[in-house]
Amino acid sequence: QVQLVESGGGLVQPGGSLRLSCAASGFTVSSYVMSWYRQGVGQERGLVASIIRDELNYADSVKGRFTISRDNDKNTVYLQMDSLKPEDTALYYCKATRLFTEYWGQGTQVTVSL
Repeated sequence: QVQLVESGGGLVQPGGSLRLSCAASGFTVSSYVMSWYRQGVGQERGLVASIIRDELNYADSVKGRFTISRDNDKNTVYLQMDSLKPEDTALYYCKATRLFTEYWGQGTQVTVSL
């Protein structure tokens, strides 16, 4: 059974850091395009970062602050988030894509506030 489970979200102060994890089962993350998306209240879901083999891509709003990585042994994808800002507050989702197949996780909430 295919499953993506995100974890690591929470409440953090501006300037702080969080590391999100996306644990996959039922498929191999190294064979898929793995991405992180986020959706704030009243906003559309948007791409944050993706990893395709060794190619990394980031939204302009997070470049230099967020880092996506993949651990093939653990079949897990991570999103290291540093220098967090209030505008980073959102529900963060993990997505796996290959050809016409895609899987989504249930999301993990990140709140950046004093």
